[in-house]
Amino acid sequence: MARVSTALVIVAALCWGLSGGLGGVLMAEGWGALLVSFYRGAIGLLFVLVWLALQPAGHGLRSRRLWLWSTIAGLGVAGNFAFYFLSISRGSVAVAATLMYCAPVFVYLVSFVFRLEQPSRLKLAAMAVVMLGIVLLTRVYDMGGEGLTMMGVVAGLLAGLSYAVFIFGFKYAAPHGSPQAILSIAFAVLVMLLMAPANAGQIVAAIRSPDWPLFAGLGVLGAGLSFVIYVIGLRDVPPAVASIVAMVEPVTASLFGVVILQESLAAPQGAGMALILVAVTALSFYSRSGRLPSRWGVHGSGRACQ
Repeated sequence: MARVSTALVIVAALCWGLSGGLGGVLMAEGWGALLVSFYRGAIGLLFVLVWLALQPAGHGLRSRRLWLWSTIAGLGVAGNFAFYFLSISRGSVAVAATLMYCAPVFVYLVSFVFRLEQPSRLKLAAMAVVMLGIVLLTRVYDMGGEGLTMMGVVAGLLAGLSYAVFIFGFKYAAPHGSPQAILSIAFAVLVMLLMAPANAGQIVAAIRSPDWPLFAGLGVLGAGLSFVIYVIGLRDVPPAVASIVAMVEPVTASLFGVVILQESLAAPQGAGMALILVAVTALSFYSRSGRLPSRWGVHGSGRACQ
C-alpha cells in the first residue's frame, strides 16, 4: 500500500510539472495567463465536486471556520495559478516552476513571525542557500539576459508566496471538514476571482478553438485528477518521502520547457536550480516540529489527508 501511495504522489507531482508546460504551450499560442489559470481551476473544481458527491461523509460544510479558511486557501490557489503562468509568460517554465517551489521558505518565514516554528541553524542555512539559488537562477545580476524579465521573477516569487497562503488556509481548514470540501470551496473562489479578468468572450472562444484539448489536459493534469490522487496518496506516505517526491514537479516542468519549448538554461542557472531544490527539500525533510505541511496537509496531525 505504501508503494502504491508513493506512486500516486509521484504521478500527481508529474502531472503538475506537465501542466506548467501545457500552460506554456497555450500562452505561446496567444492565450492569456489569466485565462489559462481560470481553466486549470475550473476543471479542477468539476473533479473535486464529483469527489465530494461520491464521498460526502464528514464534509463539514456547515462549519463557518471551514468556509473561512477554505476561502483563504482559494485566494492563495488563485494567486498561485495566476502568478505562476504570468511568470512563465514573462520568463520560462523552468524559472517559474523552481521559484514556485520556494513556497516552503515563505511558510517558514511566516511561521517564525507567528512563532509556529522555531528557527534553527539548519533552517536558516537552508534559507540562505535558497536565496543564493534564486540569485543564480534568476540572474538578477544580469537582468538583461535573454528571455528573463523582472516581472517574470517577481511573479514567480509571488506564486510561491500565494502557495504559502494556500498551505496555511488548507491546514487550518482541515480540522473542520474533508479535503474534497475544502478544495471545492477553494476552487470555487478561484473561478469567481478569475472569471472576469479571464474575459467571458475568451472563455467561450477557448472552448471552440482547436486548442480545447490542451485546455482540458491542463485542467485534468494540473488541478483535477492530480489533486485527488495526491490527497489519496498522502494517506500512506511519510511526510519526508512526500517532500522529496515533490521535486518531480519542478524538474518535470523544467525538462518540458527545455525539450518541448526549446528554452535554455545557463550553467549558473542550473546550479541555482539545484541549490533551491536541495535546500527546500532539506527544509521539509528535517522539519522537527511536524506542524507545517510541505504540501497542504502533509505534516501535522494528518487530518488533511484522511
